[in-house]
Amino acid sequence: MGICCRMARFFLAGLLLMAGIAGARGPEEGKPAPPLEAHLLTDGQFSLAQASGKVVIINFWATWCVPCRQEMPALDAYYLQHRTQGLEIVAIAMDDVKTESKVSEVMRAFAFPAALGREASFKGYGRIWRLPLTFVVDRHGILRKDGWYGDPGIDGVLLEKVVTPLLNAR
Repeated sequence: MGICCRMARFFLAGLLLMAGIAGARGPEEGKPAPPLEAHLLTDGQFSLAQASGKVVIINFWATWCVPCRQEMPALDAYYLQHRTQGLEIVAIAMDDVKTESKVSEVMRAFAFPAALGREASFKGYGRIWRLPLTFVVDRHGILRKDGWYGDPGIDGVLLEKVVTPLLNAR
């Protein structure tokens, strides 16, 4: 095989790899949010499809993640203030088996539900390697905040800016 043929194969393999990486990226703002289902710590089920008509905040976190734990009180306060307006929050804990027992302990302080990552289906959100990671879905199932871009953290100011207009829109 000549050098030209080997280079062409190498170039083609590179293009295929890049296309695979681009396709493995998470969801896209302005498009329908990927499905998400989770078995909640409270023995209930969460389904993004069943949350149609509500604004949903999906927060990927872990007990060992300091920034994750720092944003939880803001999420809780916002949830308590707006849950009667059709707000849902689901916190997906990405803890490994060794720290899973801490998840229930941490979540006792908060009103919104949580699930363990291993008991949830969220393939369309990409490989979760960075925490915290938050997505916001509007009442029509459209992704309005892609956690992979912009500020990775959530606070009251960002929630008011991004989520409140979605709650007020019908």
